[in-house]
Amino acid sequence: MSKIDSYPTEPEFTIKTVQNRTGIKPVTLRAWERRYNLLEPMRMPNGYRLYSEQDIQLLLWVQRRVESGVSISQVVQQFNQIREKDDWPESVQTYSPAKKRKKAPRPAIDYAEMLFGALVSHNEERTAIIFEECQVYFELLTIFQEVIDPCLELLEESWFLGDIPIATRHMSSQIIKGRLMGIMQGLPMIKEGALILVGCGPEGMNEMRAMMLAVLLRQNNYHVEYLGPDLPTDDLIDYSKISRPKLICLSINSEPTAFLLKDFSEQLSRLRGKPRLAYFGRYVTQNEEAREELGGIYLGETLETYLERIRRYMTLGVV
Repeated sequence: MSKIDSYPTEPEFTIKTVQNRTGIKPVTLRAWERRYNLLEPMRMPNGYRLYSEQDIQLLLWVQRRVESGVSISQVVQQFNQIREKDDWPESVQTYSPAKKRKKAPRPAIDYAEMLFGALVSHNEERTAIIFEECQVYFELLTIFQEVIDPCLELLEESWFLGDIPIATRHMSSQIIKGRLMGIMQGLPMIKEGALILVGCGPEGMNEMRAMMLAVLLRQNNYHVEYLGPDLPTDDLIDYSKISRPKLICLSINSEPTAFLLKDFSEQLSRLRGKPRLAYFGRYVTQNEEAREELGGIYLGETLETYLERIRRYMTLGVV
């Protein structure tokens, strides 16, 4: 990672943009400026503030420490001590200007069908080429929602209809999981700030959505650990006592999994730090009564919604 002072200092971002990038409300931002002299944004003749990328990186650094339980006054004191040594903190977010992607020669859904064809043909070389081509043309969120998700649906439907054997379905799943894990391992690992645990609830074996969520959280510079499938609640409680996460995101795709998690939110509330349960998956999406019994935070139906609700909770404490 880079030091915060290596980022551009040109004032170009409005307070609304800063809020979108950091999740910090304008009223909070103004209070920090007034009480702690944390930032000195440029003031326009009309009174509007303009912030730099360096300002945003500093706010992300501050926010990460506040999320981990340090008070804002202590964080400012830490920052001032670093600056007294003529140094700057390390940034917590990898910054790169938005790259203009090449225009895709075909819609994302066409790549889903191409990927499906390569997988059911057991053509791993062709599968790799399709994945690499998708990454040239599309953002990860688009690849996950418009290529991988539809491809998985095609695989499930074809197996259900008897058009492909279970061996082909399993092999296809393993190839996709391998790709997802490779993407995750290639992203910068954030080891500070509030921790998010991601995995599948007890008896849950369908890892795809959980893995995609973990990848996207890491891409968005969250401190995230992916724990895998079939996580017993006792083990999750024991690990939470050690790791002290702020949020535990679990995939729930069946009634037995939901049943085994029925009292999990209450158990978490008795732990130090009171981590929250968040969940997603086909079963809870289709079953409002199950959501009411589970408590916690329902993340919605799409990966995009998952990310937005997690961002709101991690930065604002609400969904």
